[in-house]
Amino acid sequence: MSHSPLPTIIVEPETPLQIFERTSTRELQLSRLLVFFISGGLLFMLLPGTFLGVWNLISISGRRAADSISPAWIQAHGHAQVLGWIGSFILGIGYYAIPKLRGSLKPFALRLAWFSGTLWMAGVLTRWAANVYLWHWQALLPASAAMELAAFLIFFRAVSQHKPQDSGKAKLETWVWVVIAGTVGLLATLLLNLGACLWLAFRSGGPAFPPNFDQRFLILAAWGFMVPFVWGFNAKWLPVFLGTPPPYNWLLRLAVAVQVVGIGLGLAGFFRVTTALLLGASLLATIALHIFAQPEKAAKTKGIHSSFPFFVRSAYVWLLIAAVLGIWAANTTNPSGIWGASRHALTVGFVAMMVFCIGQRVLPAFSGMRLLFSPRLMFFGLLFLSLGCAVRVGAEVLAYQEIAPAAWRWLPYSAILELVAVTALAVNLIATFLQPSTASQSLAPKL
Repeated sequence: MSHSPLPTIIVEPETPLQIFERTSTRELQLSRLLVFFISGGLLFMLLPGTFLGVWNLISISGRRAADSISPAWIQAHGHAQVLGWIGSFILGIGYYAIPKLRGSLKPFALRLAWFSGTLWMAGVLTRWAANVYLWHWQALLPASAAMELAAFLIFFRAVSQHKPQDSGKAKLETWVWVVIAGTVGLLATLLLNLGACLWLAFRSGGPAFPPNFDQRFLILAAWGFMVPFVWGFNAKWLPVFLGTPPPYNWLLRLAVAVQVVGIGLGLAGFFRVTTALLLGASLLATIALHIFAQPEKAAKTKGIHSSFPFFVRSAYVWLLIAAVLGIWAANTTNPSGIWGASRHALTVGFVAMMVFCIGQRVLPAFSGMRLLFSPRLMFFGLLFLSLGCAVRVGAEVLAYQEIAPAAWRWLPYSAILELVAVTALAVNLIATFLQPSTASQSLAPKL
């Protein structure tokens, strides 16, 4: 019995117009996904995050006692800021930028990305509501942690499952390894958060983490998650944006290694050694990234405010201040105000300042090749954020340590300054997203 030959399927190569249509459609879809994540992050930053923080500080200032506010409320504020704001920004930028920067061959499924974003924000919002309103918190607390972890795992699989286009490369670039370190830190934070929420649900009378555990958890969340992400993307972008030399990759890897050791010791409760190592890691990273070195080229500030290089460098000043305050807190008998000042210098002075700077530099382009709505509004946001952070850090040290009782009155002013700053950022980015996109013109094929 003879068999007829199988028909030959001929795949016609794509024409330039078809490639353009496919590329522009994908770019538009990614831009919309990014805007979704950034918009959600801005909402967490303004409402559950900063607004609740302002309310907390007004109450603390009026009562002149840090312990006059429910720890659950304070932790709700922190969770909304760290995971609701910064986490949403990082996931959105990660979905948009990491596959492109690595040259991935195959795009990830956008439906799963949208689902993970929705799940992530629902988890953060559920956690905030459980901490603030205490309604069925025994069920909502672990449910929120599980949603956040599931959303992250979807994200991680999407941005890491495909090999880079240049598969001949034997090693990943250093900035990728640093971002991976931050990703592992985020995973560890979410796993520890889930375990703690389950413990609270079955063994505790309230949704707040115990103080000793919370101190360890915050070291992991701040230094193990947010800081490496900033260092990694700084290593990729700052040589272009600031005109600085390429980073010392070996020194940056050493900084991350020292930091990982410090975080491990911090989780074990060895805070004196931990804080010293975190200062050492911060110094190494600052040197490795040439933050204060003489630029080789002029900074690229077209479309943004010319103060951009100054505020980027000021963020690293705050990073070092945070580390020094941490050493002080670990070696004093009454450290509550100093720990708080250290965390604020890190989360607002360093992390938020970098988000304000780099975010307003890259997000307009990522969201459809737009231009930033107002460089002047960018400057005022950065200025008010700097002033608010300086007042807050100084007031916490002076008031909580009983050095200057009048400093209690400064706390609400610091909160108002920072609220103005984050409002300026939100208005500037939302107004930018509402502008017409120029992506179609920039992606047009050259025929």
